[in-house]
Amino acid sequence: MIEHRMFYSGIALLLGVLWDFAVGDPKGWHHPVIAIGRLISGMEKALRRLFPRTKTGERLAGILLAVLVTGCSTLVPAAVLFLCYRLHPLLGILLESLMCGMLLAAKSLKKESMKVAEALEAEGLEAGRKAVSMIVGRDTAQLSEAGVVKAAVETVAENTSDGIVAPMCFMALFGGAGVFFYKSINTMDSMVGYKNETYRYFGTAAARLDDIVNFIPARISALLMICGSFFCGLDAKGAWRIYKRDRYCHASPNSAQTEAVMAGALQVQLAGDAWYFGVKHEKPFIGDPIRPAEVKDIERSGRLMYMTAILSAVLLIGLKLLLCIL
Repeated sequence: MIEHRMFYSGIALLLGVLWDFAVGDPKGWHHPVIAIGRLISGMEKALRRLFPRTKTGERLAGILLAVLVTGCSTLVPAAVLFLCYRLHPLLGILLESLMCGMLLAAKSLKKESMKVAEALEAEGLEAGRKAVSMIVGRDTAQLSEAGVVKAAVETVAENTSDGIVAPMCFMALFGGAGVFFYKSINTMDSMVGYKNETYRYFGTAAARLDDIVNFIPARISALLMICGSFFCGLDAKGAWRIYKRDRYCHASPNSAQTEAVMAGALQVQLAGDAWYFGVKHEKPFIGDPIRPAEVKDIERSGRLMYMTAILSAVLLIGLKLLLCIL
């Protein structure tokens, strides 16, 4: 029975990846991440009323938020999947593949990043700033054209791990419930994992948990991206060199892993100081300024992201199905 379940989950992962590549997020659908986000917002409001506004109180509230959100986000889809598989394996496979496809982000990431490139080319810098503000958390009003390009490229690099490879890893290991578990943590970090006055203590648990669950996937993503840069005709040697040198040039132990590879593969310099909510944050540069960033780098980053996603799918699905045979 366990072998059958693993096989079904492997097929669901394959179908989910194909769904994401071909369809992405259909317009008009209520996305699961929106539901998770509403759960986080509602629980945050409730917990802030229950716990005192002290350092200890906010940290305890943040820990409870992490437990409740991950628990609800994992147990509900796990129960639904269990019932569907009990009714019929085909029903379970279809639902699990839909879960996977909707929680991967390859097509939507490529689409949203290319909106930035198209805005810059068709309407100019102001349009590019507005487009990139939709996919990054930093302030974009003062960015130059190169700054807009770099922001888009950095987002593609980071989300290659967070939005594609990491969810695939959790799907491969734990099935549909596993990918929901991962996305609940990733969504929490994006909503409360800030080091500002509001979330300095409340968001600590979410940020630490996100660092933990992304630690191995970020490194897998980086290595696959280095291989992908070779197949994409980019600078694979440069990707490896900058990865070894700059993979820890970030406050997060994970974010610079794929950004370093992307910088080396494209032969551009990424990162550096950035503004968030009107406050300047000093950050080290990643990569060497071998050439200036250009609009075409957004398309190149998307191509590398897709190749990394393909390599990840082949590796993880292959290993999962192989384990069913052995």
